[in-house]
Amino acid sequence: MVRIVSVREGSAAEAEGIVAGDVLVSVNGNEIRDVLDYRFYLTDTEVSLRLTRAETPYEVRFRKGEYDDIGLEFATPLMDRKHSCANKCVFCFVDQLPKGMRKTLYFKDDDDRLSFLHGNYVTLTNLRDRDVERLIKMHISPINVSVHTTNPELRVRMMGNRRAGEVLSYLRRFADGGLTLCTQIVLCKGLNDGAELDRSMRDLAAYYPALRSCAIVPVGITKFREGLYPLELFNKEEAAAVIAQVNAFGAECLEKYGTRLFYCADELYLKAELPLPDESYYEDFSQIENGVGMLTSLAAEFDFEMGDLGEALANFRAPRAVSLATGVAAYEQIASMARRLAERVPGLTVRVYRIVNRFFGETVTVSGLLTGTDLMDQLAGEDLGDELLFPETMLKADEDLFLDDTTPAMLSRKLGVPVRPCRSDGGAFVRAVLGV
Repeated sequence: MVRIVSVREGSAAEAEGIVAGDVLVSVNGNEIRDVLDYRFYLTDTEVSLRLTRAETPYEVRFRKGEYDDIGLEFATPLMDRKHSCANKCVFCFVDQLPKGMRKTLYFKDDDDRLSFLHGNYVTLTNLRDRDVERLIKMHISPINVSVHTTNPELRVRMMGNRRAGEVLSYLRRFADGGLTLCTQIVLCKGLNDGAELDRSMRDLAAYYPALRSCAIVPVGITKFREGLYPLELFNKEEAAAVIAQVNAFGAECLEKYGTRLFYCADELYLKAELPLPDESYYEDFSQIENGVGMLTSLAAEFDFEMGDLGEALANFRAPRAVSLATGVAAYEQIASMARRLAERVPGLTVRVYRIVNRFFGETVTVSGLLTGTDLMDQLAGEDLGDELLFPETMLKADEDLFLDDTTPAMLSRKLGVPVRPCRSDGGAFVRAVLGV
């Protein structure tokens, strides 16, 4: 049962007399617990809703298009609270945050519904048989799973949850139920690498064709790890060895299945100081949100945009001087792109600034974890030109807020120049730099 907080004007629900405060009990006889139930059962074209008003039950019936929304609004997008994580992973990034940040940053979600709705990765430890059966019945696919290791005992130890090993059996049930699996392994030196990584890749490959892909992502470590499990970063040689190991197995999969299945995150290539693979290597870029192929995709999009600058140049107004702020990991590529664009466009000056993450520590190199404070401190006094651009991944998804609760407006006032977030694709990069 879920309480309705509002009914959209002119909607089918309003026409049937449903009002805010009513409680939705079921759709076509199916109990409604959350957004998955609601969306799944509401696809029927003939709908019977059971509701209560002031504890008095009533029912409405109507016909609708298969994917038509009927106009009910609920307190949260999930229609209930997020499921919090029950694990105590030795590599958890949230445990490495400093004190005093906004409360929402300390919430660890492990919610299968967010896997479907927003692409979040889940560990499966919050699921029970009933949940697994529901996901299969509704064909919630793909389901994104943080596997980390297929060794049950090791998974229990790494994740600090006694169910972590037994729930690996859900992977087979999902595969047999026709769901697609996108998986990830957060690789921790001395724990799930080496022979354990070989085992995990072999075990996961056995789920093909249900297995779509697996990202191998190195653990992230901040300077706030006092009292936590002692983890170490991979050095240059070790990162190169991981890449060779994953690519060797991926080559076997390519020959056997026609797809590599296993891919290393860009971060490992940067650490190993190896060139990134080309576009064809990443196939459909299924793990790009995991930082797998992101820089290759950005470069390809930029090259495509550079192939035809006609419309952009027609709207460009010279002279223009613009500055770009980026993290250490992407600096070389962003600087190269900026240089090529400036050479191509008369009257354009571009300066790129590499921002070191002093807030979380210099081992954190991705742009998405930079703070407004680091931008302010490291760009103060620099010649920023007409405008400062920064990746939109630095901001909270639903509002203009950096991780440290500073805002773009505060950044602009501090630096004395207009600032603007930029989307992480090549076309948006060119248009933003040109100011068109």
